[in-house]
Amino acid sequence: MNAYKFFLEFHSGFRYIVMVLILLAILVAFAGLLGKKPYTNGNRKLNLFAMISAHTQLLIGLVLYFLSPFVKFEGGVMRDPNARYWTVEHLAMMIFAIVLITIGHSKSKKASLPSEKHRVIALFYLLALVTVVVAIIQSHRPFFGMSH
Repeated sequence: MNAYKFFLEFHSGFRYIVMVLILLAILVAFAGLLGKKPYTNGNRKLNLFAMISAHTQLLIGLVLYFLSPFVKFEGGVMRDPNARYWTVEHLAMMIFAIVLITIGHSKSKKASLPSEKHRVIALFYLLALVTVVVAIIQSHRPFFGMSH
């Protein structure tokens, strides 16, 4: 197994951990918001682990970015939809999603009311999740299963 294949499999598999943690953080945040529940240390840890997993996925993806045969650093990339997606669009959308997660986590730490903490996490993590799902759909690869 070469480095490209290793990082491709790692990146493809690790996305499930990221997606589960983000989805769980969103569901817990909505439950806390709608149920007027306190913001607990467990909430904080779940949101932190979701953010850390997303950042880890970005780092794995950046290694893969420079190993991938689909990423091109030459003229004509913007005219080729496949090369443009992997060279520009996928990276930009994923960085945008991680920025949303990071901003949401930071704002939740600064909020004083539990309802505000839950609301900020629910909003920013949900926007990030939608961005990630759209990026995966645009790849024209199956949402479930491993990338090849």
